[in-house]
Amino acid sequence: DIVVVNGWLYALDINAEGTIIGEHDVVIFDEAHELEDVVSESSGLAISPSRITGVASSVRAIIREDVISGNFAKSASRLRDQLAPIINQRVALPLEGESREILNELRGRVNEALESLRTIATSDDSAKQRKLRAQSLCTRLIGDLDLALQDRAGYVAYVSGTTDRCSLEMRPLDVGPALYESVWSQRTAILTSATIPANLPARIGLPTEKFDVHNVASPFDYERNALLYCAAHLPDPAQGNRDKAVHAEIEQLIIAAGGRTLALFTSYARLNAAYTDLCDRLDFEILKQDDLPKMELLRKFADSESTCLFATQSFFQGVDVPGSTLSLVIIDRLPFPVPTDPLMSARREVHGKSAFTAIDIPIVATKLAQASGRLIRTQTDMGVVAVLDPRLVTKGYGKSIIAMLPPMEFTKSNARAQEFLSYAVSNL
Repeated sequence: DIVVVNGWLYALDINAEGTIIGEHDVVIFDEAHELEDVVSESSGLAISPSRITGVASSVRAIIREDVISGNFAKSASRLRDQLAPIINQRVALPLEGESREILNELRGRVNEALESLRTIATSDDSAKQRKLRAQSLCTRLIGDLDLALQDRAGYVAYVSGTTDRCSLEMRPLDVGPALYESVWSQRTAILTSATIPANLPARIGLPTEKFDVHNVASPFDYERNALLYCAAHLPDPAQGNRDKAVHAEIEQLIIAAGGRTLALFTSYARLNAAYTDLCDRLDFEILKQDDLPKMELLRKFADSESTCLFATQSFFQGVDVPGSTLSLVIIDRLPFPVPTDPLMSARREVHGKSAFTAIDIPIVATKLAQASGRLIRTQTDMGVVAVLDPRLVTKGYGKSIIAMLPPMEFTKSNARAQEFLSYAVSNL
């Protein structure tokens, strides 16, 4: 038998000691570059005011007691007040002080609700299902609270979200041991991806002597059909406001491509700035992320050869627009991870002085390769990948990033990029 599941469900099966999917001899992980983050997220926990409110609503559907509902509301409010001032900050483990007091108090209140649920008889099937759901939510929350209150070596705790929707999260820093125990030592595994960083095996606990690497040739002629252009003349992102120069570059390239552009930005602010500026300067229709649902937006983009689509990093993957609709992919700057991200910060600490090379560069290279992969989707597709960040050639790490990209012709010449675009468009 063949069972197809997403990576998240398989990771949950690992945490559940194989009780979800059941016994199997072979597992194939597609998009293997995402495995570390998927397992880390599924192995962690999140406790938030909104989760408490959700559990309270489920309990209230069975137990209509104001005291229980009020206690849940008090815990949610206290937790929000505790977490809101420290959004995107790490929290020391083990939890101490008021944080520990709030979670202990919440645990007692959830356990009290669970005990009350057990004493209530339900007559019809609908009520039984509501009771089972409430019990399940309470039990899972108690389990996560118990884990959060433990001294968990190898975990990082931090506060995510916004002031209104904050959450205390805990994640393992190293998913290797869990993957080795549950997967690598138990069954044959095949990991596939268009982009696999060289240090991925170490990050996911694959023993060096226990795996083979096979590079499968692409069916696409990148060297002939694709050009990688780095706009090295543009200001370095560290120099501050460079919008005017970047927008002028985007304008030139879009005109040369006759529209047919997917422009990818590393922030909503830069996307909106470019969209606002260029809508008035270009004769081509520009679609913007979030104007429509993603699939509807992609269908509209694919239906018109002259249309452009401006989007953020969520469009680096999952965009398949073959043919004459897409001849130019623009990336506004190298997609480095957010420096203040608590989980990334903790991972960097583990690697010390080598953190930038071990953590940041593989992430940038993988994301850039994924974004570049939006261009060539069939053997006849042609076009340009334009990186509007001079660091790709001015910094020493640029060569290692380029080495992870498809083997495209490379240029720093805007004239060459426009020439290639004109040739690609004329051969549609």
